[in-house]
Amino acid sequence: MTSHSTPTLSQQIIGLFTQALHQVAPEMHGPITLERPRQADHGEFACPLALQLGKSLRRSPRDIAQALIQALPNSSLIQRLEVAGPGFINVFLTASAKQAVVQEVLRAGSRWGEVNLGRNRRVQVEFVSSNPTGPLHVGHGRGAAFGDSLANLLQKAGYLVQREYYVNDAGRQMDILTVSTWLRYLSSYGSRIAFPANGYQGDYVTQMAQQLLTTFGTTLVHPDTAILSGIAHAPSFSDDSDTDPDAASVEAYMDGLIERAKTLLGESYRSIHEHVLSQQLADCRDDLEAFGVTFDQWFSEQSLYDRGKVKQVVQQLDQAGHLYLQDGARWFRSTTFGDEKDRVVQRENGLYTYFASDIAYHVDKLARGFDLLIDVWGADHHGYIPRVRAALQAFGLKAERLEVPLVQFVSLYRHGAKVQMSTRKGQFVTLRALRAEVGRDAARFFYVLRKSDQHLDFDLDLATSQSHDNPVFYVQYAYARIRSVMNKWGGDPASLLACDVSPLQNHTEFSLMQLLRAYPETIESAAQERAPHALAFYLKDLAAALHSYYNAVPFLVDDIPLRMARLALLHAVACVLQDGLRLLGVSAPETM
Repeated sequence: MTSHSTPTLSQQIIGLFTQALHQVAPEMHGPITLERPRQADHGEFACPLALQLGKSLRRSPRDIAQALIQALPNSSLIQRLEVAGPGFINVFLTASAKQAVVQEVLRAGSRWGEVNLGRNRRVQVEFVSSNPTGPLHVGHGRGAAFGDSLANLLQKAGYLVQREYYVNDAGRQMDILTVSTWLRYLSSYGSRIAFPANGYQGDYVTQMAQQLLTTFGTTLVHPDTAILSGIAHAPSFSDDSDTDPDAASVEAYMDGLIERAKTLLGESYRSIHEHVLSQQLADCRDDLEAFGVTFDQWFSEQSLYDRGKVKQVVQQLDQAGHLYLQDGARWFRSTTFGDEKDRVVQRENGLYTYFASDIAYHVDKLARGFDLLIDVWGADHHGYIPRVRAALQAFGLKAERLEVPLVQFVSLYRHGAKVQMSTRKGQFVTLRALRAEVGRDAARFFYVLRKSDQHLDFDLDLATSQSHDNPVFYVQYAYARIRSVMNKWGGDPASLLACDVSPLQNHTEFSLMQLLRAYPETIESAAQERAPHALAFYLKDLAAALHSYYNAVPFLVDDIPLRMARLALLHAVACVLQDGLRLLGVSAPETM
């Protein structure tokens, strides 16, 4: 996928330097690159070729730069060249070369910025993948915004992208949610069983318990004595306590409750399990769709067990000599592949670990034909990366086919004070509540304003303010200002494709044109670095240049050629603002 059938401007400039290189040093080959000078008075491009040749040619880079300039073919693109610093060649373009980008953008429309970095390689982006045990919170929201924006960028950069949500529906956490809901149901019938410290305590659990009352009536009720038979006494715990009881006793109490629930309820336990799973998955889907995030596939962990995939990969590792027995458990020799210690894949009771199903899942993903897997994980999972890569290597797969961008935690601030949250007590801020307070657009944009692996302080007051300090308002307002001018003009934007843009001569216009020219490079760099924040920064810069332009010159002037040229530039900027916002999952409102 490319946006041009003809070479881009930078490719044409590189072609000129390639011809000059053949003249100056015909025996030298290699990639020729261009850089963007930080200062506008240093030209549109800087070429470091002379610096790269200095050592090989045993000549001063500045002398080589002068020779390259003399050998460079004449071109209507270049106004002048100059040697800068230790040997950079600064390239100053002609006005017509800079102005040409306006028509290029208008012709390409939403396809402007497409690059062929991916070369149609298949990539899967797996993100969010929260345990379906409760509402999504603000931390999940950051992973959702990052993962979806990254997937959009990769598509724009020429990859074939699949979005996937891995549903952890086979593990102990789902058993804990099932028992938590059952206990809340029992309390409606007078049960006084102590609620476990590690149970799920949010209002959503009580709501699901009420649904059980409606669906099952009293059929799930069992006496407290029967439920607690053989279970160690509940650890001391208070909802108002900030002190956690002994972890081992907490886990033992929960394990006992899960075992008794399965024994007493029989098939009804599976009904409760399926009920709470379906409720939480439906809530998760609705929440994410309202956030602008949809998935191509929701992949069930349980399906790996149902199809025998977990058992199969463990057997394959064993047959290949990668497992050993110790204390009744099966251990994977992950240290052989660079992990810090070996890992259990099957416990002494015969049950497989989460790691075993993760191995099966990643082997399955690569078997589906993806060239690259990108797993977006929370920062607290960073230690898990080496073991999964070790497992892939044990299967003869390349570890670099798995990338794991990490997403750091989010802190919310209101009126300058940090919003306190406690997941254990169900006192977390949900993604749905954040959207209700600041709106989807602000949430999506603020989430990607920092690198994903950096901690994010989310200022709720700033996100809701209608000021130039609010970055999403600032960018959207730039687009709305353009739409206001275009509506006042009232003409057909298609007519701008044929207009003469040579009247565009002032420095604010050239600044905007240079930013338009940089959009494909921004897309490529942001996709390559897995960095949606780079696009957010670009949009802020483009909006700032637009606001400066808006305040500096009139647009609907009597001089018709000048009017049309300025409208063409405005329309081109609007196209890029709209497309960039779309990639970040943010709307481009016509009026504000």
